[in-house]
Parts: sequence; C-alpha cells; structure tokens
Amino acid sequence: MRLLVRVYTLELLQKGRKMSFLLAGVIALLCLQTVTVYAQSLKVSGKLIDATTKEALVGGSISVKGTNQGTTADASGQYSISVNSSTAVLEFKYVGYATKSVAVGNQSIINVSLAPNAADLEQVVVVGYGTQKKTDVTGSVKSVASAAFNKGIINSPEQLLQGKVAGVNVTSATGEPGGTQGITIRGPGGIRSGSTPLFVIDGLALDNSSTGGGNPLNFINPQDIETIDVLKDASATAIYGSRGANGVILVTTKKGKAGTSKIEFSTSVGVSSITRALPVLSATEFRKQVVANSGILEDFGANTDWQKEITRQAMTKNYNLSLGGGANKLTYYAAFGAQMQQGILKNNQLDRLTGRMNVNQKFWDDRLNLDANLSFSNTVNERPAIESLLGTALSNNPTLPTYAQDGKTPATFVSQSNPLTTLQLFKDINTTNRFIANISPSVKLTKGLVYRMNFGYDNSTSVRDVQTLASNVPKIDGRLDTYNTSNLNNLIENYLTYNLDLGDHSFAALVGHSYQKIQYQWRTFSINKFPIVPTEPIYNPGIGQELTLATNKPAGSAFINELQSFYTRLNYQYQDKYLATATVRGDGSSKFGSNNRYGIFPSFSLGWRISEEPFLKNTSISNLKLRGGWGQTGNQEIPPKITQPLFTATVGSTTSYPLESTGSYPAGITYSRLANPDIQWEVSTQMNLGLDFAFLNGALSGSIDAFNKVSTNMLLEVIPADPVQPASSVWTNVANMEIVNRGVEMDLDYKFETKSGIKFNVGGNLTLINNEVKGSPYSVIPSGSASGSGLTSATINGYINGQPIGTFFLKEFTGFDANGMSVYKDQDGDGIVTDKDRIAAGTALPTTQYNFFGNASYKGFDLSLQFNGVSGNKIYDNTANASFYKLKIAKNTNVTPAAFADSKESINNAAPISTRYLKDAAFLRLNNLTLGYQLPTAKMGISKFISSARLSLTGQNLWVKTKYDGYDPEVNKDNSINGVLSYGIDYLSYPKAKSVIVGLNLTF
Repeated sequence: MRLLVRVYTLELLQKGRKMSFLLAGVIALLCLQTVTVYAQSLKVSGKLIDATTKEALVGGSISVKGTNQGTTADASGQYSISVNSSTAVLEFKYVGYATKSVAVGNQSIINVSLAPNAADLEQVVVVGYGTQKKTDVTGSVKSVASAAFNKGIINSPEQLLQGKVAGVNVTSATGEPGGTQGITIRGPGGIRSGSTPLFVIDGLALDNSSTGGGNPLNFINPQDIETIDVLKDASATAIYGSRGANGVILVTTKKGKAGTSKIEFSTSVGVSSITRALPVLSATEFRKQVVANSGILEDFGANTDWQKEITRQAMTKNYNLSLGGGANKLTYYAAFGAQMQQGILKNNQLDRLTGRMNVNQKFWDDRLNLDANLSFSNTVNERPAIESLLGTALSNNPTLPTYAQDGKTPATFVSQSNPLTTLQLFKDINTTNRFIANISPSVKLTKGLVYRMNFGYDNSTSVRDVQTLASNVPKIDGRLDTYNTSNLNNLIENYLTYNLDLGDHSFAALVGHSYQKIQYQWRTFSINKFPIVPTEPIYNPGIGQELTLATNKPAGSAFINELQSFYTRLNYQYQDKYLATATVRGDGSSKFGSNNRYGIFPSFSLGWRISEEPFLKNTSISNLKLRGGWGQTGNQEIPPKITQPLFTATVGSTTSYPLESTGSYPAGITYSRLANPDIQWEVSTQMNLGLDFAFLNGALSGSIDAFNKVSTNMLLEVIPADPVQPASSVWTNVANMEIVNRGVEMDLDYKFETKSGIKFNVGGNLTLINNEVKGSPYSVIPSGSASGSGLTSATINGYINGQPIGTFFLKEFTGFDANGMSVYKDQDGDGIVTDKDRIAAGTALPTTQYNFFGNASYKGFDLSLQFNGVSGNKIYDNTANASFYKLKIAKNTNVTPAAFADSKESINNAAPISTRYLKDAAFLRLNNLTLGYQLPTAKMGISKFISSARLSLTGQNLWVKTKYDGYDPEVNKDNSINGVLSYGIDYLSYPKAKSVIVGLNLTF
C-alpha cells in the first residue's frame, strides 16, 4: 500500500489528477491480479529425463526452492507438484547429475533434462611436475581434498590422511603431541634405508631428516592445505626416480581465486584425557595382593593413583586467520595460525606459530606466470622424561604419599622415586624455526610449449636443551645438554612441457633437469654440577661448575648430500579413450660411489576408458577405466659418506701398525674405513593393475588395484668378509635378497539424496597385503630389541626368510612346570631350550587394513564419522614383560592383575623374552565423529558482514575395540638395532588421548 501511495502522489504532482487516477487504477488492477495468483495454488507437472539417453530419472527429486515442499519422479519420470506462486522456483536433482533450477512463471508443464555431473571425472589431480584430469591418469593415484580431511587435533599432514587412502597405513607411534607418525605406502620395502615416502610441498621435495627430533612435518599448518595427492605405484612415482621407492605424497597449499575477496577465521578449543589407564592395583588391592603373593607389605598409609598424578585434562587452543582473493592478473592467499596443545602428561606442551603467503602474478598477456609460496613456522616443544615418568608411575607402591607434610613438596622415599620430583627437576625444550620459499616462474614460449623454473629453499634450525636441576633431596648435581641442529635444502629445477592436439591424437611431453643440495649440521655441548639457585641452567650455562672431556666432550657431525637428475615423460591419448604414459628418470647421488653414482628408473602404463566406447555410451556407467603399469624406482635413504674412505689419527693397537716387536705404537694416519665405490641403488620394481568405475550416473564410484612390489639390491650394514678391512662393519648390496609386497586395494563411495533434501555419503577402503622376505643369507637380521632391567638388547623381532618384515622371533611359552617355573617348547628336540628354539611367531605388520566412513547433511546440519582398523598383526608388550610379573608384586612393586593371574606360577619365576608377552594388536577405532551446524546468516541479518558461519563439535579417538590390554595397540617404541627399524614393540609408550573439540568457522 505504501508503494501505491507513493506512485499515486508522484503521478498527481507530475501529470495531473486525471492521469494519476488512471495509472492508479491500472496498478490496483495488477496488484489484485497478483493477490489472486498468490491466493491460488498452481499445479505444475512434467517429466524428468537424462539429457543424453532421454531415459526417465526414476526417483529424481523435485522441490520448491526455499521450502520443505517436494516430490519425486515416478517410474516413467513423471512428476506433479503444487506451488503457491508464479514466482516459485523448482529445483530438479538426481544423484550423479548437475542440479537445475527453473522459475515457474506461467508454465503449467515443465519438462527437464539433467546432464551427468562431470565434476568428479573432471577433477584435476597433482602428479609429478604437473597436473592431469582424473580420467586421464594411468597410474595408481589418489587425491584427498581438504573437505574430506580428518578433523580434530591435527599436528601433521599424515594425520589428515589416516584411513582415507587404500594401501596407505598411518600409525601414531606415540600419543605425544608432535610425535613421529609412521606412514607406509603398500608396505615397507627397506631394511636400513627406511620406508618413509617422499613428501613434496608445492613442488619442493623435502628432506626426511628430522631437525631437532619429533615429526619433521610439524611445520605445516593443516589449515593451509588444499589437497593431498598420493602416488602409489611405480608408474606414478618413477618421475621422482631415486626417491620414489616408498611412494610420493604431494601436498598442495591453498591459493587465492581471481574475482573474489574473503577473510576466513577459525578457532577451536579441545579437551583431551587419557583414553584408558593401565589397570594397576589400587592401594586396597595392593595391600591384599602383596600378602597373598608371599610378600611382606610395606604400607605407608596413603591411597595414591600415580597415573592420575602425572596426567591431566589437557587443553588445546587453535586460531587461524586467512585472507584470499585477487583480480585477473594477481591472486593471493595469506594465512596465520597459532596452536597451543597440552599433552596429557604434565609438563608436556607443543606450541606452533605458522605464517604463509602464496602469490600468483601474470604478465605479458598471461604469457609469463609467477608463483611464489613463502612459509615460516616456529615450534616449541616441551617434554618431560616420558619413560622415567611412566615407569615410576606404573610400578610405584600406591600406599606411598604424593607430597610431604607441607602439601607442596614432593615426598621423598628411600628405595623408590617420586614421579612428581621428576616433573619438578627435568625439562626438555626443543625450539625449531623453519623457513620455506618456493618460487616458480613459467613462460609460454610458443603455442603448447611452456618453460618452467622451480627454485626451492628450505632452512630449518633447532635448539634443544635437556636440563636436570640440582637438588639436595634426592641428591642430584644438575646437568645441561644443548643440541644445535641445522638443515638447509636447496632445489633448482628447469623443465619444458609441450602439449599437442592432432584431432584424435593428443600428446603431452615433459623434459627437465633437477639439482638438489642438502646440508646438515649437528653440534652438542654439556656442563655438569649446577648450584641450587633460582636461575635455570638453560638461561645461564655459565654457572655450571664441572666441565671435563670425560663427561662433557663436545660432539658434532655434518654432511652434504647432492642429487642431480634428468627426467622425461610422454603422455599419449587416442580419441580420449586409449591412454599411455612413459617415464624415464636418471638420478646421480653423492651418497653412492663413483662406479654406480647414477641410476636409471623407467616406467610405463596404459589406460583404456571403456566407458567412452559406443556400447557403453547410453548407459548409467559414467566411468569405467582399466589401467595397468610397470616401473622401477630407487631408494637412496642411507647414511652419507659411507662409500668414502675414512681416516683416523688415533694411536692404539687397533688403529696403528707396530714397527718393532716391542715398544709403543707410532703416531700416524691410518684407514678406519676403506672406499666402497661399488655400492649401488636399492631398486623397487612394481606392477599394478587397476580398475576405476562410477555407476548409477556417478552415485556409486570406486577403484580396485592389484599390485606386486619387489625391492632388490637391498642395502645393509654387515660384518666385512675381507680380513684386511679395518672397519668392523661395511655397507653392501645383499645379493639375491628381496622384500616382496603384494596385495589388493579397494575403494568404494556411494552418494544418495532423498526427496526431502537429506544427503548421505558412505564408503570406505580395504587393503589386503602380504609382505615377505626372500633370499636373505642370514637366519635372522635383528630389528627390534627389548628394554627394561634384565631384558636390555634381547632380540624381539627381525627379518626372516619366508616371513614378513617385523616377524617376532621368540621362544614359545607353553606354561609352567611343577615348580611354577616357565616352560618353553624345545623345537629341535635336543633336550635343551636355547636361541635355536626360537620361532617365527607372527608379524607386527597388519595383513588387513580397513576404513569406513559416513556423512549426512540436512539443511544446516551435518554429521560425519570415520572408523579405521587393522588385523593380522601382533604387538610385543615390553612394558608388561619388564614390569608386570609375579615377583614384582611380592617385592612391593605395583603390577596389573594379569601378573599374578596364574596361581601355579612361582614368585621366583623369571620373565625373559618369549611369546608369553606377544599379543593380538588388531583394533577397530572410532577415529572421528563430527557434528556441525551452518548458521543461517541471511535469516540472522548478518550476511552482509559474515557470509558463512559454522559451529562444530568433534570427538577424536572416542572408542577402540581391541584385545590388547596396554595403553593402545597402535604404538611402536623405536628399539632399532644398528639402524634396522623395529616394529610392533610397546615399552612405556606415551598414552593415547581421547579429545572433544568445539570449533567455530567464520567467512567474511
């Protein structure tokens, strides 16, 4: 009415009373008609069909936009729906097809055809030195976008991937914030050369060395990552040659988008607590069981839960701010992040500050393109003496008091330690700064021909201070150890790409050169005997009173590794159906001797897009691609300088040559290691056969891969056969030895949407893998040793012919004899049980890895959950072996009920390494559960300022089903022997935490 009055008044003033009355009458008539339209219910009908096949889209969703009103198409695609206004808009949806919106207007019949949604098929994945459409990839490649990343408290990119990719096994070796994450792609293939994949961040290949301890990837803020692409088979990884044997993980950070400008802010607060404490005895149970197991009780009158005393409810705070946008020629992305994470053990905290700037600038009519990526991180990691703290808390007499009579000073004991004293006196702080710059200009030389240079600079420095304060009670002199580490990684690459289309034929060629130089330096010094003063040794080492070469001799090491590479790749397509890729890379590494410095790594793969054939064109199969490939990659992850001679000026019977039969040894320079120019690359040869599919117009999609990966030329440190060799051990390639990984991977994803607008997405992946050591000339290569009093250095597992890596090599425990002593099976029947009677008792490597997930959303709400699990693997409970057996409880040391569960066991029975402590490590874990709500900013009237707002509640590690009775089955203590990696050993491992996180995301 106000509008009509305004129009009426305007017309009256301008054209006179007569004309205004006429216009007012017309407007009134139109308004009346509009009211009539709104008052009436309009019936709209029609047919919903496939735009290509013209077939009915049975069950398709038709809804009135902005309302809950909707219907579905029947068996012939027909639908009928009523709307309240001619201005209504109908939305037509079908899973796997692009959504279409149609305004009703004066139409009573609306026929709609939907086109298949090609977004998934057109998805671009990152491959070595470029990108490809997902449909064109012939290797085994999996891309994970940020929307699908794991949620929760995340420290490094590996955690984002856990459970997302078949064939990729991510394990948290510890529950410690910032702790090392184990990651293998299609099983481990090395002995001493490592199994960690190559990480490439925005084109810069990282060095896997850790600067200052912890996870070397902690510097990356997960919030800055756009996608992670995993290259699994050799046909995909061969472009990285000598560094691709263990797979390649390509991390792409976020970039700005032209024509937009937005600010994003996110924050979260999380609370973490120990998932499950070990069931050691309470004070009441302890008093009873000491006496019941023939011990003399030492009762100090308290009732202390020592695990509770050293743990806490830990807080994690996260803040992230980013700005992104750009115009036609310039795009930018800038971000700042801060994370403060407390560990569930007291005095444990990881603080990280990150900054990033990614810029893209175009020049010369877009012929010159400049990418620049800069990032900086500062990480401060404070740690307690974890093993000492846990060991004392688990075994301490629970009747001991925590504090002295003043209630503040930790109590002191004659024969036992107080873990609270350890917390007061010990500190381990590591500060790491890392700066990465990656600049990549590219120039279009002619049509299809592009030159690109890639310069990368990665400088990481750390200072680690390990401090023990001086104390009178208990008597401690005090000590400070300081470690300075630096790692400088420089990369320069030049390469040309050429694309040519000739009708049905399409070519893409790549040729390039790469040079990488890594400089590593480590230095340490220490000082003893500090006075008891308020100033901590970290802040003034000069107050230390003892500095001797015997206890404080400075130490250090340094090396330079260089890698020069030449590479080429050719992609060919015929009619967009038949695909071929061939790759060759030649690598030269300073780690190898002059006779075998260069290695050549070829690969080829073929693909057939069956869905593009005429006989499948008019079907519901939107994608069906068969692919197969073969390739070789290398492994150079061995210590530097081992091929070079080493000299010593030390004078002694083992380093000098006598000139006379009596008298002192003369001074001089002698060999301590001879040159080894013949050692060569470890080589991984892999075959892969895969099938990618998408059915029901893309609603059901997935892939199946079968692979066989064989590692040869195994690099190993052995005792020299040459009696003249001055070194006690030398590196060599073990002839005829192989490590074989073969298996099957399956991925499945299904999307569905109901007529009421509820969207579902369920899926998962499964990996069946078999690992086997073949042709080893050794009965066993020890890889994992035991820890604890009386057990130190005893072999737990190793490499055995015909068995997987990480096979447990143990005596078989069969029970107790009449005297209550342990009995072990005499395997060879010679009447005595020795090391010859050890058996292969299972492996630490899972034979089955499975993960499944579910997502649902309705209106503003969304729910997602993810489970991951493994089976077929075992774990050695070194903690129980060292701490929980019957003799311990008799001596007033706390244990779990399992230690005295068998009444036939004698309290004098020893507990050596055996299958008694070998346990099933299979588990199923609810890794993530997230509930989110998208606030209706438009309805709230704040959309002008806040375009998007989302609240979320995430639970992490909420539930675990396992037979293992330790802290967690997904742990591994690094008890490697001579650098041979250990697997599946649990010894005083940092407990896992369960967390609840509340988050808020805002977009401006």
